[in-house]
Amino acid sequence: MFENEPDLFWKNFRLGTELQISGSFIYNALQNFDKLRHFYYEHEIFEFLYNSSVGIERLLKICIVLLEHNPNMNQEIFEKTLITHNHIDLLSRIKKHREINFGKTHNKFLDMLAKFYKSTRYDRFNLRSVLNKPKDKSELIKFLESELNISIHSDFINITPNSQRIKDFIGKILNKISRELYQIIFNRSYELKIFTYEISHDSKASKVFMTNDYNFEPEKMLQREIFINYNNQKEKTELHKFVSNLKCLDLLDYDLNTYLQFMFDIESDRKIYTDLEEHYKEMNISIKLRKIELNAIGNEFSFEKEEE
Repeated sequence: MFENEPDLFWKNFRLGTELQISGSFIYNALQNFDKLRHFYYEHEIFEFLYNSSVGIERLLKICIVLLEHNPNMNQEIFEKTLITHNHIDLLSRIKKHREINFGKTHNKFLDMLAKFYKSTRYDRFNLRSVLNKPKDKSELIKFLESELNISIHSDFINITPNSQRIKDFIGKILNKISRELYQIIFNRSYELKIFTYEISHDSKASKVFMTNDYNFEPEKMLQREIFINYNNQKEKTELHKFVSNLKCLDLLDYDLNTYLQFMFDIESDRKIYTDLEEHYKEMNISIKLRKIELNAIGNEFSFEKEEE
C-alpha cells in the first residue's frame, strides 16, 4: 500500500508511534519523580533521569526528521546524523528552523540529561566508581539546589524530603519542554498535510502533550473522591452487597491510614503486602478462589442483576 510513498508512511505513522512512545517515557519520568520520597536511593533517581532523557531525545528527533528530511537527500547519511544522544546538539538543529523559547533552566536540564545519557549512566560499571560519589544523583541534586536556591541532604540520617515545590518545579520543566516540541511537530505536520501529531486520548502521551498537568494531584484527588463516594452511598449497590459478603482479613499489622496509603500508592511501603499469603493461611482462605473474587472488583464485571 505504501510502497510508492515510504516517506509519507514513515513520517505519518512510524513517527506517530514514536510520539506515543516519547510521551510514555516522559509520563513515566513525571510519575517516577512524583513517587520519589527523598534523594537517597540512586536507582530511583536513575529511573527518573533515564525516562526523561530517552523521552525528550526521541521527541527532539521527531522534530528534526519533520523539519530537515526530504526525499531527495541521501537517506543513509541523514539517518546516521540521528545516531546521537546529545540533547543540546539536537536542539541546536531544530533552532535552525524554528524559534524555541527555552530559558537557562531548561537548557541546563537538557545539558544534564545529555551528560547522563552519554556517559553518567554507565559510571557504575567502572571500578573507579567506588571512589566517587554517584554522578547521576549528585548532578540532579546540584541542579535542584542551584535552580531552587535550597540545600538537599541525601544521607539517610539527615535526609531532605522531595517536597511538592520540588515536584512542581521538575514537572513544569518537563511540561514546558514537551509541549514546546510537540507544538513544532503539530505545526510541521499541518504544513506537510500529515497526522504525526495525533495522540490517543486515553494514553500516557495525552497527559504529557495535550494537558497542562505537570503533576498527579488531579488523579490522586479523584482516587480519594471515588473512595469517599463508595463509602458514603446511602443506597447500597450490588457491588456493596458483593463486597460485604466477602470474608475480611484481620489486617492489624498497621493502622488503617497506612493501608490506605498503600492502596493509593503500592510503592509507598512494599513490605506491607509480604504477609498477605500468611493471612490467607491463618483464615483458611483459598488463594485461587480469592483471586477470582478480588479480580471482580474494579474490573469489567457487572454486579447488577440481569433483567428477567
